[in-house]
Amino acid sequence: MTRTTLGFLALLLLALPLSACGKVGSPNPPGPKEKITYPRTYPAED
Repeated sequence: MTRTTLGFLALLLLALPLSACGKVGSPNPPGPKEKITYPRTYPAED
């Protein structure tokens, strides 16, 4: 394997786990707060 190929594979192995990171914090209903008709609490997924 060439050095470029190994560098690309190393970058790919480092980038894939970071791309799986999600949003931090509790989920919120979409839209502006004054236009939410039926507010409810959303369960956090484990």
